[in-house]
Amino acid sequence: MKSTICLTLQKVIFMIKEMTDSIPNVTVASFDGLLVDYMKEIDATIIIRGLRAVTDFEYELQIAQTNHVENPDVETIFLTTSLQYSYLSSTIVKEFASYGGDLSKFVPQRFIERIYAKYNIKK
Repeated sequence: MKSTICLTLQKVIFMIKEMTDSIPNVTVASFDGLLVDYMKEIDATIIIRGLRAVTDFEYELQIAQTNHVENPDVETIFLTTSLQYSYLSSTIVKEFASYGGDLSKFVPQRFIERIYAKYNIKK
């Protein structure tokens, strides 16, 4: 790969907010520290995690169990990805972008030009 995209936390938050701004019950926030501590702070009890492959499950299960031991009120729900995206990772998107590949099947249209711009690619 020619280079990597290094998005700042602020840019990631902005992009997520942009994608979820039409969903009234979604809040996008960042925090420092343990997730279970942050959940206590905001009075939340459910974690939703996405899984791409079975290899993700083993790690995520360990984290979920640790969070539950730390705070028994915390439950984790796992959602599996659509088969359409199960192979996809940020590494693959970066690789395609770095060579000017077609990103339209991988990321929302509104972000494609921004990603290409990180690699000084004009389409």
